[in-house]
Amino acid sequence: MTDRLIWITLLVKLGVVASVASILARVVTFRRLFFAERRTARQTLALLAFFLVPLTLGVWVRFWVSNFLAADISFAAVILLGLLLGPRWAMLGGVVLSLPAVYHREYLALPFNIALALASGILGRFVEAEEIWSFTPFIDLSLWRWVRRNLRQPRVDRQFLMLFLISVMEMVRDWLAHAYPHRLFALLASHTWVQVFVWLSAPIDVGIALKVWNTLRLEIKLEEQKRLLLEARLDALQRQINPHFLFNTLNSIASLVRMKPEMARQMTVKLANILRALLKDHDTYVALRDELSFTDDYLDIEVVRFGADKLRVEKQIDPRTLDILVPSILLQPLIENSIKHGLEPRLNGGTVTLRSRLEGNRVLIEVADDGVGMGNRPATALRRTGAGIGMKNVQERLEVLYGNLAHFEIVSNPGRGTLVSIELPANLPDSF
Repeated sequence: MTDRLIWITLLVKLGVVASVASILARVVTFRRLFFAERRTARQTLALLAFFLVPLTLGVWVRFWVSNFLAADISFAAVILLGLLLGPRWAMLGGVVLSLPAVYHREYLALPFNIALALASGILGRFVEAEEIWSFTPFIDLSLWRWVRRNLRQPRVDRQFLMLFLISVMEMVRDWLAHAYPHRLFALLASHTWVQVFVWLSAPIDVGIALKVWNTLRLEIKLEEQKRLLLEARLDALQRQINPHFLFNTLNSIASLVRMKPEMARQMTVKLANILRALLKDHDTYVALRDELSFTDDYLDIEVVRFGADKLRVEKQIDPRTLDILVPSILLQPLIENSIKHGLEPRLNGGTVTLRSRLEGNRVLIEVADDGVGMGNRPATALRRTGAGIGMKNVQERLEVLYGNLAHFEIVSNPGRGTLVSIELPANLPDSF
C-alpha cells in the first residue's frame, strides 16, 4: 500500500463518513429512533440496523472493489455505537461488522471490534452526553482548547481525552495489523509522518459524524422549544374567560331562582358545561359538531338573558363540515362579540346566523348578525383586521395554529350588521 493511496483513502473516507451520516439523518424513522429519550430493545435493534446494513456492505465493498479502502468505516462506526448506544449494543454491532472481514481471513477483526466497542462504550459512560455531542473533528481547535483550559486550571479535559483515546485505539489497530499481516485491516504507511495523519484522522471521522447529527439534534430541540412555546401561548389564549358574561349569567340565574326555578336550573347546568369546557385540558382541535354543541349552551343562556323575542339564532350548517376538525372554543368569542356589540345596542334585538360550507379542500365558517355594525361609519362595506379581545384572541390562535393557511375577515355595514368569516384547511397542517 503506497503512501499516495493512503492519502487518497483518508480524504475519501472523510466524504464517506459525512455522506453516510447525512443520508441517515434524512431518514425520518432513523431520526425518531436516534433522538428518542428512551428506547426499547426492539427499537434499539431497529436503530442498529440503520448503521449495520450500509456499513457492513461497505466492508464487503473493500474486498470487492480494488483500492476502494475508504468504503470500510467500521472502526469509526464501532466507536460511535459505543459512545452513543453503550458497550453492549456496540459489541453486537462490532461483531456484525467484523463478519465480512473474518470471512476473508482477517481473524483479528472480531476480537478487536469487541474490544474497541467495550472501550468506546466505557468512554461514553465516563464522558457527559453534551461533551460527546460537542466533540469537534478539528484537532487543532481541540488541542488549543485543552492548552488554554489547563493553563488556567489543570484538570481532566474529557474532550481531549476522547481525542487522545480514539487516536490510541487507532495506533493499537495499526500495531496489530503490522504484527499480524493480513489478519486485521489498517492503513500502514511507509513514512512515520504519514502514519501520524492516519492516527489523527480517526477522531476526525468520528467528529464529523457527530457534528452532522448534532446539528440535526439542535434543530429538533429548537423545533420542540418552539412547539412548547406555541402550546403555552395557545393555552393562555384558550383560558381567557369574559368575566362580564359570567357575572351577568349568575345575575340572570339569581333572578330566575324564585320565579322560574326550572329555567334557573337549566341555565346553571348550561353554565357548568361552558365552564367545564373552558377550564379543562381539552384538545387543541375538536370536530365542528362538538364546537357547535358548546356554542349551543352559550346561546341558550344568552336567549334566556335577552329573551327569545330579542335574540334569535339561525343555523345554516353543511353536514359535510360537521366532522372537520377546527380549533376548540373558536365560535363562542365571535358570537359573544356579535351579541354584545351588534345586537345588544338595538332595542328590538336581532338575529345571529351561523353558517358553514365546504369549498374544495377548505371549510368556510361565518358568524353574522343584523345588528348596528361597528361604529359610525359610511354606509359602505368596511373591512377590518379585528376588533375587541375576543376577535384578537381568535386571530392569534389561528395564526399560531395555521400561520398563513387560515384567513380571518370582518365585513361590517353600520346599521345593517357584521359578518365574520373564517376560512380554514379542511385537513390539519402537517406540523400538527
